[in-house]
Amino acid sequence: MAGDPNAPHFPRSAPIDAYGKGGFAFAGMSHRGSLLCLPDAIWAWDVTDPVKIDRYSLDRVFAAANSIDTLLIGTGTGLWLPPPQLRQALKAVRVVLDTMQTGPAVRTYNIMIGERRRVAAALIAVP
Repeated sequence: MAGDPNAPHFPRSAPIDAYGKGGFAFAGMSHRGSLLCLPDAIWAWDVTDPVKIDRYSLDRVFAAANSIDTLLIGTGTGLWLPPPQLRQALKAVRVVLDTMQTGPAVRTYNIMIGERRRVAAALIAVP
């Protein structure tokens, strides 16, 4: 999917139907690259390595914090511990952070949106 980086790929949340081969499938569409899934839209996310995750890369999460209780970060195939300042910044806007590999993050995200919970997911694409 290409186009305006300031426009969402999908105008609401949706379960992730498949992941792998460098992308994701959702809502009858496919996307190559990482995704940022918010309660109001699904966006392309330019992060490919967890060490690049910071407040700036999560600007859309902070902007939508009033509609998010939990942020799941799918870290690709490896594990990552977020820096304390990022965890504190999210806590200040009342968003709980949970990090895990992308596969478990996708499964957890799908369960949580199925339960209509206020969840967002930042998912690094996996090969």
